[in-house]
Amino acid sequence: MQIVYLGFPGSARIEAEAGIQLLRLMRYARLVSACHLAVEALHGPNGPYYDARLDIVTPERGLVPMPHCSDRDPEAAVRAAFDYAERELGHRGSEIARTTAQ
Repeated sequence: MQIVYLGFPGSARIEAEAGIQLLRLMRYARLVSACHLAVEALHGPNGPYYDARLDIVTPERGLVPMPHCSDRDPEAAVRAAFDYAERELGHRGSEIARTTAQ
């Protein structure tokens, strides 16, 4: 997994959280060859917040971008991005299982 921080230096806590979240995706390892995570510090009308963007790279080298997830806590934004990824990979895995069973 590649992690990029934009607008701030990042932290070991965020990297640890991303590593824990990546473990959740291991059951979909056949659908994932790489992950790219970008965490950006932004400033909005209600103060600072963090935007996490996760892209999944498939074994066929396809790119599956997940929706942006924002929170005042960078670790919560990272968890939300991986929540989306887990749901998306679950759907993809179900579709593959259906087509191969037919």
